[in-house]
Amino acid sequence: MIALSAAPLSAHEPVLDITKADCARLVAYVPAPGVDYQPGVDVRGETVVPADLESNVEIALPERFLIPIEVDLAQRLGLPWNPDRFQAEAFIGVVEVRGERLYFNGQPLQDEEKAELAAKCRETIGREN
Repeated sequence: MIALSAAPLSAHEPVLDITKADCARLVAYVPAPGVDYQPGVDVRGETVVPADLESNVEIALPERFLIPIEVDLAQRLGLPWNPDRFQAEAFIGVVEVRGERLYFNGQPLQDEEKAELAAKCRETIGREN
C-alpha cells in the first residue's frame, strides 16, 4: 500500500513513500536470467533432443497487436441460433497492445499517472539489482 508521509516537503506538498513491495505490484514481471526456455536443454540443464522442427522461417512480429472484442448475442440472450437467418455476433471494440501498454478503442486501459509511476518503479528496481 502506498503511504503518505506525515512530513511535508513544503506546506502544500506531502512526501510520497513508495516501498519496493508497492513497486512490485505496479511493474510487470520480468523473469530472472537463465529461466527462459532454451531449446535442447531440460530444466536441470541437461541436453535433450529439441522439440523444435528444423526451419529457416523467421516471423517478424508487428509493433502492435489488434484483438477484436465481440459478443455472441444468441448465446448471451439464450436465443436459438440459425446462421442462415442472422449473424449473432456484435462487434464491441478493439483491444490494442502497443509495447507494454493496452488500449481499448484507442483509450489507454491504464491511467497516465499509474503508467508513469510504474516506469519510475522499473527504473528504481533496476538500479537496486
